[in-house]
Amino acid sequence: MIRVLASSYVLLALTMLFWGGNAVAGKLAAGHVSPMLLTLIRWTLATLFMAPFAMKHLRADWPAIRPRMMTLFLLGACGFTLFNASLYAALNFTTAINVTIEQSSMPLVVFVLNFLIFRSGVTGFQVAGFLLTFTGVLLTATHGDPARLFTLSLNIGDALMLVGVFIYGAYTVALKVKPQLSWQSMIFCLSLAAFLAAIPLAIGEFALGHTIWPDAQGATAALYTAIFPALIAQSLYIRGVEAIGPNRANLFVNFVPIFGAILAVLILGEALYAYHVAALAFVIGGILLAERGEKI
Repeated sequence: MIRVLASSYVLLALTMLFWGGNAVAGKLAAGHVSPMLLTLIRWTLATLFMAPFAMKHLRADWPAIRPRMMTLFLLGACGFTLFNASLYAALNFTTAINVTIEQSSMPLVVFVLNFLIFRSGVTGFQVAGFLLTFTGVLLTATHGDPARLFTLSLNIGDALMLVGVFIYGAYTVALKVKPQLSWQSMIFCLSLAAFLAAIPLAIGEFALGHTIWPDAQGATAALYTAIFPALIAQSLYIRGVEAIGPNRANLFVNFVPIFGAILAVLILGEALYAYHVAALAFVIGGILLAERGEKI
């Protein structure tokens, strides 16, 4: 049992490392491949890589897939395409450290949307956790100066990332209506939907004259995003959830901003400021606090 738990923890830690690296890869891609083209390349490769492993499961799951194709398309378009397009576009204007910290507010966005839409029960700890996490995201988005909110001088990259966080939060809540499929079929269907949804975005980028064709660095970053955050991390996360359950596995998401910040400093040479450290403490502390307590 201890060995199973230890291996599950390693799998989940690797998952969060790969997800934290997604922001670093996106930052490395900035200026070397345009964000919408990067999104299209990512989901093209992910779909092609996943296809051989999914075919058998797709045939078995087809009766459940066919009547829910539009649902699956919308989930993939929002959760995979629009979120990653927002993330990669944001990294052209802000730092990878900022993006990973802002990204970590997703669990609290999910909490708020669940409460507003489904009237899910609210706990005092969840309210306190939301306020702490919101404080951390606010510190990050305003670069340690909340007074910027009153002058409307937020960095466009941070604003784009917050839009992406809301989109992914809505996607997470909408997963309640997804059909019951094998994880291989689910990932392939969502990846295929993401690929289809990314095509018009890439065409629009090209029509506006903003396309940057990938050089070696851009292609390497795109390959990383397709293999590690999109496919390997998703597969490892599912195995981790199966081993220790979703509630315990979800706590590991708190490591994404930590790994992301460390990688951004080591690989990109980004500066880690005091407000980043304070924001990380607020965000992680807020999420952990929201996981505790009883309903009031």
